[in-house]
Amino acid sequence: MGSEMNRRDLVKRSAALGLVAVPSAGLLSACASSGGGSDNSTTKPSKGAASKDNPFGVNDSAPLDIVIFDGGYGHDYATALGKLYESKHSGSKVSVTPTQDITGKLQPRFNGGNPPDVIDDSGAQQIKLDVLQKNGQLSDLTPLLDAPYLDDPSKKIRDVLQPGTIETGTLDGKMVQLSYIYTVWGLWYSGKLFKEKGWTEPKTWADFMSLSAEIKKAGIAPFAHQGKYPYYINVCIMDLIAKNGGTDLAKRIDAFDPTAWDDPAVLKGISAIYEIVDKGFLLPGTNGLTHIESQTKWNQYKAAFIPCGSWLENEQLKATPSDFDMKFMPMPSLDGDKLPFDAIRAGAGEPFIVPAKAKNQAGGMEFLRMMLTKEGSGKFAAAANSLTVLKDGVGSDVQLRPGTASTVTALSAAGTNTFNYNYPNTNSQFDTDLQNLSAELMAKRLKPADWVAKAKQLATKAKSS
Repeated sequence: MGSEMNRRDLVKRSAALGLVAVPSAGLLSACASSGGGSDNSTTKPSKGAASKDNPFGVNDSAPLDIVIFDGGYGHDYATALGKLYESKHSGSKVSVTPTQDITGKLQPRFNGGNPPDVIDDSGAQQIKLDVLQKNGQLSDLTPLLDAPYLDDPSKKIRDVLQPGTIETGTLDGKMVQLSYIYTVWGLWYSGKLFKEKGWTEPKTWADFMSLSAEIKKAGIAPFAHQGKYPYYINVCIMDLIAKNGGTDLAKRIDAFDPTAWDDPAVLKGISAIYEIVDKGFLLPGTNGLTHIESQTKWNQYKAAFIPCGSWLENEQLKATPSDFDMKFMPMPSLDGDKLPFDAIRAGAGEPFIVPAKAKNQAGGMEFLRMMLTKEGSGKFAAAANSLTVLKDGVGSDVQLRPGTASTVTALSAAGTNTFNYNYPNTNSQFDTDLQNLSAELMAKRLKPADWVAKAKQLATKAKSS
């Protein structure tokens, strides 16, 4: 499960990025209409002739309609990729619409049978992918996997993707989303603040709690989290559980095995997070803050640690002081962990989809294929300051900022000790319900043992659904 990084790929990627000298390797509500299906023959413009160079039969004169979640990665990269598409398909016109309200913008279009051709279906108002798939509203992307890789036609697209990419995008046995960005998750802190205070990165939970007490004495909150979106605190909780219980336990959780929640690692992980709350180490008010609000307070040195994925640096560019020196670190180790401190959650994320009723389905597939070239990945890395799932990197002209560079170093240190969870993709309701439990825990309205018991009940329900 997760992604097992190939060290040869890591070396090539870090060398191409020119970042480090060591080997290195890229949410939440709404529901879709039951209308839809895959018969879109009456809504698509006439296709061009399919050929080796044009495997999907793209009509060069057909417009391409793209909607991008305007979050941590922005949307400038999509505009740049749109111009690249237009240069390859004369007569085409690409429109890129950025939004943070994917559901509000697109639910009416899905309901009306006229969705965009490509969607970055992400963010707090994501349309749940498992719901879209159950309602027949997603194109099967297997033809994309079997299409020639543009930079080397002797290879197929499936040959140039980081391990785990296809699995992450697969629902009901078919790949229906391209998880384009290679992401790591963990804790973040300011290198400048730590250097000024003489603090060192804690590797054990005991050291983390000891340092938190010292941080609090210095008049700084040890920990902030994005309280209105408990997805983020669940990253901490579930990572501690995976590192303590091992990847086999994480697989059992993904399979909705109710007995997995009886493993001692579960109570140990949730109890560790509750300790932060119980000892008063939370930033006051953080339970009621959005992701941007909490992250900005962290940028203002009002909190020392915050959990997030590797989109954080790009998302906070405007709020981050130039000398902040953003740093990434894995979750600290609990006693008896089966995975080492360097182990991190890592894998493909940020789902791109081609709706089944897209007017220009062929163009949507081709756009995704162009995203997976060195030029396309380079445009993304330059604009969004992050890595993609393309194995071979993005080119020597792309430089990443300190925080993102530190994730590359962390990936190198992790080696094959990476893991990931897929239950948010396979059962979004379970994921949402589990997040709600964690919100209650962080507000001290739920104790660790009760959290575990309720999580087991949720898994039992999900298993039978």
